[in-house]
Amino acid sequence: MKKVRKAVFPVAGLGTRFLPATKAIPKEMLTVVDRPVIQYVVDEAQEAGIDHLIFVTGRNKGVIEDYFDIQVELSNTLAERGKTAELQLLDDLQPKPGTASFTRQQAPLGLGHAIWCARDLVGNEPFAILLPDMIMQAEKGCLAEMVALYEKTGGNVISVEECDPQETNKYGIVGKGGDVGNGFRITGMVEKPKPEDAPSNYSISGRYILQPEIFDILATQEKGAGNEIQLTDGMLKLAESQDFAAYPFTGRTFDCGSKEGFIEANVAFALYRPDIRDKVIGNMERLMQTVKPAE
Repeated sequence: MKKVRKAVFPVAGLGTRFLPATKAIPKEMLTVVDRPVIQYVVDEAQEAGIDHLIFVTGRNKGVIEDYFDIQVELSNTLAERGKTAELQLLDDLQPKPGTASFTRQQAPLGLGHAIWCARDLVGNEPFAILLPDMIMQAEKGCLAEMVALYEKTGGNVISVEECDPQETNKYGIVGKGGDVGNGFRITGMVEKPKPEDAPSNYSISGRYILQPEIFDILATQEKGAGNEIQLTDGMLKLAESQDFAAYPFTGRTFDCGSKEGFIEANVAFALYRPDIRDKVIGNMERLMQTVKPAE
């Protein structure tokens, strides 16, 4: 069984739900408290033992590459001013040389196509996928738990979360098989089934560990929903010949692709920070006392 060493981050999306901000700033660089959204996802990957970060970017995303590079002028200025704590923070977050790669998705053809664009950088080995819009909060990262499950099952592993049984038509849903390790075997996957037809209420969330055979499938995958090449369609094909297991994530997931989820993430991670928690609570209490109902 090959170790999961590489992770793919599809960051080519336009972020239209956050216009006008994303006209100049990639949505992945919007900050939750004091870190870009993408930093939280990278931290999760590194906690899980990932040592090669692969970013699938698009036009106007060069700032992401710059963010993960050394900024000599900034480092020199901080050193001159004796800002040792800030220098150490930047050093801790800096990927080691040769451990971050960038490739372009030249047309917006869907998540499946974005993953396929990383094929040569991944090579013939299992790899993780982390959707950067989804940031997760737990004592132990979701991907770390998935890697632990993968080491027991091999094959493919996806993260799932329980959803409202009456809202299965909003998600990809998996069938629950026998328990294994910290997860369970998957008996099938259905895209947005009606509640009466859903095999469970476990919905697919934004983390995956897949075998490299997915690339051959995606190379010839026909366009699906939204006239795009869908990763879920490729996984359904892969499941015909390979096993899938699921890790049921029980922490908090924030969809930072929506305004509501992004604001919720800022509040939740601020409350997780002992250096600002009390002040944030006090400010929120004062705001709630003065806010007027929307007309």
